[in-house]
Amino acid sequence: MLAAVAVTAHAQSNFPTKPIRIIVPSSPGGGLDFVSRAVGQQLTAAWGQSVVVDNRAGAGGTLGPELVARAAPDGYTLLIVSATFAVNPSAFDKLPYDTHKDFAPITQATTQPQVMVVHPSIAARSVKELIALAKARPGQLNYSSPGDGTLSQLAFELFKMTAGVNVVQIPYKGAGLSVTAVLGGEVQACSGSAVTMLPHVTSGRLRAIASTGKRRSIALPDVPTMAEQGLPDATLMGWYAFLAPARTHGLIVQKLNTELGRILQTKEMRDILAREGSEPAVGTPEQLRAHLAEEIARLGRVVRASRAGKV
Repeated sequence: MLAAVAVTAHAQSNFPTKPIRIIVPSSPGGGLDFVSRAVGQQLTAAWGQSVVVDNRAGAGGTLGPELVARAAPDGYTLLIVSATFAVNPSAFDKLPYDTHKDFAPITQATTQPQVMVVHPSIAARSVKELIALAKARPGQLNYSSPGDGTLSQLAFELFKMTAGVNVVQIPYKGAGLSVTAVLGGEVQACSGSAVTMLPHVTSGRLRAIASTGKRRSIALPDVPTMAEQGLPDATLMGWYAFLAPARTHGLIVQKLNTELGRILQTKEMRDILAREGSEPAVGTPEQLRAHLAEEIARLGRVVRASRAGKV
């Protein structure tokens, strides 16, 4: 028994001794993929072990988490998730994993706001003016979304709940088509990442109304937040976080937390994240666990209210 304990302790202290796999529950080319590959390169340089990024899109973003939930709890299979991970418990009647019990939080990685935009033909240049317009024309204004349960949709639904307005959702198949619909004047407004909106706002083809962040977006610093415009309860942050399978030893989780935290706060990584409008937001495993519980509860309320037609 003592020999087995010694071997286990040795394996934990020498971690990692073989390649690490990061499961990305989305297709290549997106924000999660971008950040995981940038972090993976830094982990490889720091530890001398290959880091393989494994894209597992599908099943509404639940395929990747299911694979990690069933993986060996040895620290060699990790999961990077977005805020959608906290939406899924309310968006799906049943998940193939337990969001609370099947994962060991490592660290939050990034934070990034949504930006609400309108077509230039809309006579609103602020949140106050958009609310007034929506109340004067209830049910006549439309907004596009990449689909139910996406952060873009929930950001607008939260705005509707907080402001008490009736703006109709028009879902599209993906963020690109959602933004294109506003550009073409098919709908009047939408929400999306700051980096996605930046070229269209800069060119004048879209008008930025507000950022949903706790502070202004580093990509669009001239755009005031919802809170600055009188709607603090409409604050909604996008985020990425790293998880491991449940029962991963605390020493391994802490080693991953320390190294990921160091990498994410380097100037090089800050510059990389800024390209997609993100900032590092590292913390302890306990802080991430509390954050996940809070987000699951809060976003769940928005999902349920949206489905009930109370927004």
